[in-house]
Amino acid sequence: MTAVAGAALVSVVVPLHNGGATVERTLASISGQTWAALEIIVVDDGSTDDGPLRVRAAAAHDPRIRLVAQPNAGVAAARNVGAAAAQGDYLAFVDADDLWAPEKIELQMAAMAAGGAQVGLVYTWAALIDANDRIYSLEHRPQAEGWVLRDLCRANLVGNGSSPLVRRAAFESVGGYDASLRARGAQGCEDLMIYLRLAERHEFRVVRRHLTGYRVTQGNMSSDALRMLRSCELTLESFRTRYPQFEAEYQAHRRDMVYWLLVRALTTGPLVNAATLLTQHGFLNAFDHAGRMGDLAWLTLKARTPLPLKILAQRLLRQGGDFRPAFLEAGL
Repeated sequence: MTAVAGAALVSVVVPLHNGGATVERTLASISGQTWAALEIIVVDDGSTDDGPLRVRAAAAHDPRIRLVAQPNAGVAAARNVGAAAAQGDYLAFVDADDLWAPEKIELQMAAMAAGGAQVGLVYTWAALIDANDRIYSLEHRPQAEGWVLRDLCRANLVGNGSSPLVRRAAFESVGGYDASLRARGAQGCEDLMIYLRLAERHEFRVVRRHLTGYRVTQGNMSSDALRMLRSCELTLESFRTRYPQFEAEYQAHRRDMVYWLLVRALTTGPLVNAATLLTQHGFLNAFDHAGRMGDLAWLTLKARTPLPLKILAQRLLRQGGDFRPAFLEAGL
């Protein structure tokens, strides 16, 4: 870690709900940041597993880690509680099953400083990782920065909740995360909602490196395809009335969300979600997706192939790898 006298404090908020299987790896990736001026606030959102015990064990080795507990109220409420307890002028959020490359915060802070006070959020490219921390996709490479509201109406370019570094004043100016989506049975797009709100008032910057490892497994929140789709629809609808000129972007965003959720259902399950998406949401009749069917079949094949065959194929093709900084620094 690189300790710099007078460095700005970054408050890292980790919402935790039954994340005992991965939270230690997540905390290790935070503790190992080259930007040492951190406080790490883990918000236990009503866990019933050994996750909180693992956090306390990690805190014994890194005094920057502290644990805050609340009854289960959802990820948005947990993030807001963590932000309220934070002391830093900059906030970074990371889910308890995701990973950061060591230079993530340092590079984001540099981009924030270079952009000036009008920049409210800096995001990074994200690598998709599996349950064993192995990278299986580096396709996330958005370029948009500056005033990106229209881009966000078209697609969630930030990609996930573990990528952005947010100026605290900007976070507070939009009222934090919207916890009402959970109450409406539409938890899942709280990230997109706050990014849209921030983009109304602030510029964004991007660090063009895969510094965030976003874990995709059957058990995480985004695997609930139908709830995620409802969440996306409610989020976009709340902006459609204010920005009707972006109607084409909203429609394209929804089409891509259906496709992404279909990929999730076919690759990580449950397969019943795939059938529902195909029959109830017009995927088969959507001409826009015709060219994607080959990619969809390939992704499904890769996901459903037994692990020994995957390892053999990766060695033969020299693809894949662990989520480690040396791999990421290759410029992929």
